[in-house]
Amino acid sequence: MQDIVYKLVPGLQEAEMRKQREFYHKLGMEVPGDVKGETCSVKQHVDSHRNGETKAEDSPNKEAAEEKQEEDNDYHRSDEQVSICLECNSSKLRGLKRKWIRCSAQATVLHLKKFIAKKLNLSSFNELDILCNEEILGKDHTLKFVVVTRWRFKKAPLLLHYRPKMDLL
Repeated sequence: MQDIVYKLVPGLQEAEMRKQREFYHKLGMEVPGDVKGETCSVKQHVDSHRNGETKAEDSPNKEAAEEKQEEDNDYHRSDEQVSICLECNSSKLRGLKRKWIRCSAQATVLHLKKFIAKKLNLSSFNELDILCNEEILGKDHTLKFVVVTRWRFKKAPLLLHYRPKMDLL
């Protein structure tokens, strides 16, 4: 929805990003989601690729290749980030060695299930349930949605529990 609004209202995304940077600068804090040394690369990328158009000077050259490589290596680091604590809620599974993770707010519960299954050497990620406040989360919920709906006024990190899947019927 946010992407649609940004496409419909010219300059809104740049204005919001500028206001956010000013706000954090006044507080003397680092802007969340900024990768050090890349604070203006997002603005340059947005300006040069607005509405799918490219400028004449953006022809295939060294700068375009470098920008494409930088874009490919982003791995959602410039997205809003969510801090998560993953704890085991069952004696049948072992806990993770590193239970604290930080990832994009666009990541889904399914991504977390796959991550946990990989770390615990499980045969399938479908064997897991992930819970927030003792409520099973849907696989398509984004972490941003979980934070906004299930973790409203609580402080970071988002505390999630995992356990073997339970058949309710």
